[in-house]
Amino acid sequence: MIKVIAFDADDTLWVNEPFFREAEEEFASLMEVFMPRHSIIKEVYQTEIDNLDKYGYGIKGFILSMIQTALRISDHKIPVTFIDKILQIGYDMMEKPVELLPGVEDVLDYLKDDFRLVMATKGDLVDQEKKLKKSGLDHYFHHIEIMSEKKNADFAKLIRHLDVEPEEFVMMGNSLKSDILPVLELGGHAIHIPFHTTWEYERIEYEVAHDNFYQAKHIAEVVSMIRLM
Repeated sequence: MIKVIAFDADDTLWVNEPFFREAEEEFASLMEVFMPRHSIIKEVYQTEIDNLDKYGYGIKGFILSMIQTALRISDHKIPVTFIDKILQIGYDMMEKPVELLPGVEDVLDYLKDDFRLVMATKGDLVDQEKKLKKSGLDHYFHHIEIMSEKKNADFAKLIRHLDVEPEEFVMMGNSLKSDILPVLELGGHAIHIPFHTTWEYERIEYEVAHDNFYQAKHIAEVVSMIRLM
């Protein structure tokens, strides 16, 4: 029944979230002359959430949110050198090597001949395209979809574009909120592959119960799960 398998990218195919947490800690160290570290981290998170509709997801929006937070908590008294250091934190994030998660390439290689493989991820277009090229995985994918949001309407549009029915589509990723729930609500299949670090915005506080929902501990397990669909 399954014709298309879609993969989230960040923290499903390669490491991403730990780099944001490291950058956040670096920013907190820089700014702790104005506020305790734990409070700074909370302030950055709230600024990110407030800015999602303006900047979207990704490193560029994160950098702008850090600068905005720095100006606010310092009452616009930070030296110009602090802005330069914040920008450098962002530049360093952009230059991180792409670290593939264990088993990813083996799974893609195994599935590529029997299914259309799609990468469906959120984030900044330029940054995600750059990471995909660095990863060396681009040749596995029939289609690349870099989305500004991952909601029901966004997945419905993608499924229509791929010319399949929801029940012929399976999405896998580390975020229950963004990768799993919207696809299940459309009637598709979804496999959750948890990652050890999850952005607070992507967390949900309840268990998912659905006939089309599968829980994997590792990406290698998805091969047998897909055969059961």
